Amino acid sequence: MSKANKSVLETANKAISEGDIEGFLSFCTQDLEWTMVGEETIEGKDAVRRWMKTAYAQPPRFTVTDMVADADLLTAIGEIEVKDAHGRSARSAYCDVWRFREGKMAQLRAFVVGLNEQGR
Repeated sequence: MSKANKSVLETANKAISEGDIEGFLSFCTQDLEWTMVGEETIEGKDAVRRWMKTAYAQPPRFTVTDMVADADLLTAIGEIEVKDAHGRSARSAYCDVWRFREGKMAQLRAFVVGLNEQGR
């Protein structure tokens, strides 16, 4: 199961980096719970879709440096760069903890920390 979950996340991440929101969401459950720890929780695939259309108006660029899987949990660690509507880039380090259900991503707890221009 761990290997399959890693493959699902890699394929879903590739879709979102290509601007394919629907492709990404096809790997998620309808009742997806997306929590940005310390900020907000978005409930349901439709709400996540609306959020992504704004937050990822330009496809994000990211690098996964590590993945750790255990049972139905998959943790991905890396960096992400997102551009806002004005083209300004914001780079962050992240740790995403995904819970899978029946082969689909059902819950995300995203820990994100902004990086300054000097690096890490």
